[in-house]
Amino acid sequence: MSAHQFVSVFFLFLATLTLSAQTARVRGVILDKNKQPVENVNVSCLNVISQSNSNGFYDLKIPANQKVVVVFTHISLKKITMSFTFNANEQKEFNPVMSDQEEQMGEVIVSAKNRKITQGVTTIEPEIIRKIPGANAGIENILKSLPGVNSNNELSTQYAVRGGNYDENLVYVNEIEVYRPFLIRSGQQEGLSFTNTDLVQNVDFSAGGFQAKFGDKLSSVLDITYRKPIQFGASLEASFLGGSVAVDAVSKDKKWSAVTGIRYRNNSLLVNSQETQTNFTPSFADIQTNINYQSSARWQWSFLGNISQNKYQFQPLTRQTNFGTISNPLALTVFYQGQEKDKYDTYFGAIKTTFNVSDNFTLKFIGSAFHTLEQEYFDIFAQYRLGEVDASIGSETFGEVSFTRGIGSQLNHARNDLDALIVNTEIKGFHDWKESQIEWGIKYTRESIRDRVIEWEVIDSAGFSLNPPIIDLPRNDQPYSPYTGPLIPFQNIRATNFNTINRFSGYAQWSLKSLIGSSEVWYNAGVRMHNWEVQGAATASRSQTTFSPRAQFAIKPNWDRDMLFRFSGGFYHQPPFYRELRDAAGMVQPNTKAQQSIHFVLANDFSFKMWSRPFKLVSELYYKSLTDVNTYTIDNVRLRYAANNNATAFAQGLDLRLNGEFVPGTESWISFGYLKTEENSNDRGFIARPTDQRLKFALLFQDYMPNIPSIKLYLNLVYNTGLPGGSPSYTDPYLYQNRLNDYRRVDVGFSKVFIDNTSGEIKNKLFKDFKELAIGLEIFNLFNNQNAITNTWVRDVYSKNQYAIPNFMTTRVFNIKLTAKL
Repeated sequence: MSAHQFVSVFFLFLATLTLSAQTARVRGVILDKNKQPVENVNVSCLNVISQSNSNGFYDLKIPANQKVVVVFTHISLKKITMSFTFNANEQKEFNPVMSDQEEQMGEVIVSAKNRKITQGVTTIEPEIIRKIPGANAGIENILKSLPGVNSNNELSTQYAVRGGNYDENLVYVNEIEVYRPFLIRSGQQEGLSFTNTDLVQNVDFSAGGFQAKFGDKLSSVLDITYRKPIQFGASLEASFLGGSVAVDAVSKDKKWSAVTGIRYRNNSLLVNSQETQTNFTPSFADIQTNINYQSSARWQWSFLGNISQNKYQFQPLTRQTNFGTISNPLALTVFYQGQEKDKYDTYFGAIKTTFNVSDNFTLKFIGSAFHTLEQEYFDIFAQYRLGEVDASIGSETFGEVSFTRGIGSQLNHARNDLDALIVNTEIKGFHDWKESQIEWGIKYTRESIRDRVIEWEVIDSAGFSLNPPIIDLPRNDQPYSPYTGPLIPFQNIRATNFNTINRFSGYAQWSLKSLIGSSEVWYNAGVRMHNWEVQGAATASRSQTTFSPRAQFAIKPNWDRDMLFRFSGGFYHQPPFYRELRDAAGMVQPNTKAQQSIHFVLANDFSFKMWSRPFKLVSELYYKSLTDVNTYTIDNVRLRYAANNNATAFAQGLDLRLNGEFVPGTESWISFGYLKTEENSNDRGFIARPTDQRLKFALLFQDYMPNIPSIKLYLNLVYNTGLPGGSPSYTDPYLYQNRLNDYRRVDVGFSKVFIDNTSGEIKNKLFKDFKELAIGLEIFNLFNNQNAITNTWVRDVYSKNQYAIPNFMTTRVFNIKLTAKL
C-alpha cells in the first residue's frame, strides 16, 4: 500500500469532504442597522462571488499578496466597498453593517502571521484567550484545552505537558525568557500569570520536538509576542474576581509606542467555595509595560518591565470532607487555629534591540534581570476527627458522624525566605544565505540565590506523639508501656543555602525550504550547548556541559488532499534550575546532572472542508526516553526533588485535535490525548510518574444566537482521568499506586455585545468613542463536580491504617464580567 493510499484509509471517514484551497479568506456575519442578519448579500472580488445565508454568514476566497477590493451589494441596502491586503493562507473576520442611507468605503491590511505549521507550533488567537471562561482565565487556561497539556488545579497557572512537570516548560515574551516565584506551594497562592492577556498580539505553543533556538527544557515552549500599537487605544475589564486596564499610546512622529497594563485579582470568590472554611484576604496586583522606539529604519529598541506584588493571608477555620463508599461512608472533620502569611514580590526588566545590518543579516541583543523576594510564614494547628457516617435514610442523625475511628492533631510551622536575582545577556543573529536561513545565539546567565528553609510538623494521635519511622528511637508501644525517648518532629527540614550558578549556552541552526519532485519540503537542523557550575554549596561542584542536536523535516505532497507530514526529534537536556538542585531535606546538591530526553514526534496536518467551512485535523504520535531522571513528588503545585538522578523513565502517547468553524464565523476545537509515563528508580521496576494522566478530552466551543448574533456563548470543557494520588511521608511510593478520581470540569460564559468595532455608527453620543462594550455571565464548574488536587493522609493510631482524604477544589461559582475598548 502506498503512502497516499495509507493516509486515505486512515482518514476514510473524511473521504467525501471537499478540499480547502490554500488561498486567503475573508468571512463574517453581515448585519443591518438593527443588528439583524442580512441574507442574499452578494459578496464579490474579481470574478469570485459569494452570498450570505439566512444567518448573514458569508465566506469568500480572495487572492493573496496583493491589494484587492471586496464589494458587498444588496437589492435594498447601500453598497460597501472594502480593500484588503492578505498574505498567503491568511484569514480575516470582517462583520460589516449595511445601511440604507450611505455607502461605506475602507481598507483593511492584514499583517503577516507565520502559522509555523511546518514546525509543529500551535498558534492561538488572542481574542479566543480573552473570551473563553475559566477560573484562572488567560493563556494557560486555553493551553489546558489542548491535547497533551494537563492540569487538575483551576486555581493554578501551572501545567504539565506530555508527562513532564511544571518546571519543564519554557515561557518567552518577546523572545525574553520569563520566570515564576520559587516558593509557591498552593494554587490559591497564585494570583496572576506573568503574561498579561490584554497586551498580547500572538501566541505560539509547541508541545515537543521544538527547534534548537529555544532553550533547555524537556517538555514545551510557550512563545508570546506583545503588540506594537499604531494608534491610541484603551481596554477595561472588571469582574467579581478583579479587574484590568490596558492603554496603547503612540507618539506623533510614530517613533515611540507603548502598551501598558495594570491588573488586580482577588480569589476570595473561588476559595470561599472550597470545603475548608477560611478567613481569606489575598491581594494580587501587577503593572507591566512594553515600550518600543524606532530610532531609524534599521534600528529598533524595546523595553519590557513588570512589577508584581502578591500578598496571601490565610486563616483556616473548619473543614469537613466526606469520602469512602455508599456502603461505608467516612468523614474527616478538622478544626483549625493559626494562620498563614505569604508574600511574593517580583521585579523584571529587559532591554532588547534589533539592528538590520543588511537586508539579509539581522542582529539582536537582549539583556534582562529578574529579582524575587519571597517569604512563606505559617503556624497552623489542626485537630481532626475521623469517623463513620450514619447512612441510614430516615435516621435523625443521617449524614452525621456516628462512630469515631480516630482523633488526632498536627502542628505545621514554616519560616521560609528566598531572595533570588537572575541576570541574562544574549546576542542573536539571523542570516538569509542563498535559499537557507541560519540562526545562532550566545547567552550568559548568572543566578544568585539566598534561601533559608525552616519547616517542621508535629503529629499527635489519641494523645501520643508520633515519631518519624526513619529515626532509630527506643521502642514505643504506648499506651501499654510509658515512652521515655525524645519527642521529635515527624518532619523537620532546616537548611540555609547561598548559591551562585553561572551558565553559558548557545545554539546554531539551519533551515531550508525546497522541493522533492512536485512536493514541498522543509528542513531544520541545529544543536544547543549548555555549560553550568554551582558555586557556594557545601560540597564542591564541577563544571558540566551538555550538547543537544535536534532536527525537523516536513513534507507537503502534491496530492489532491491537503496534507502535511512532520517528523522531529533529537536530544533534549534540562540542566537543573535551583529547585531541582534542592533535595527533600532542603540541601543543595551541586553535582545534580541534567535530565536527558530523546524525543521523537511524528505528525500529520489534514486540512479539509466540512459543511463548506474550513477544518483541520492535527495528529501527533510521540515517544520520550528519559535518563538521569530527577524524581520528585507533587504537593498541590509544589515539587520536591530527590536530586540524585537515580531513575530512568519514558513517556508515550497520541494527541489529536480537530479545529474549525463548527459554527460559521467562529473557531472551536475538540482535543483528545492518550499518555502513559512511568519511571524506574534504582532498577526496582516501572511505576506511574506523578503526571501519568492516561486519557484527556477537551472541548472549546464558541457560538452565537442566529437571530441575535450579539449574544455569544463560550464553553470550556475538560475531562482527565485521575492522576496518581501520591503517598504518605516516609513511605515507599512503590506501595502506593492509587489514583485520584477523574477530573471533570465545565466552564461556560454568556456575553451580550452592545458595541463592537464593526457595528458602524454609534448613535448614542455617550458611547461614541467605544469600539467594544460587552457584559457577560460566567459559571465556573457548571455541574458542581468534586475534583481533587491531592490527598491528605490521616493516620489511625489504633488500626495503623493510612487514609487518603481527597483535597477537593472549587465548587460551582458565578461571576459577572464587564469588558470595554476605546
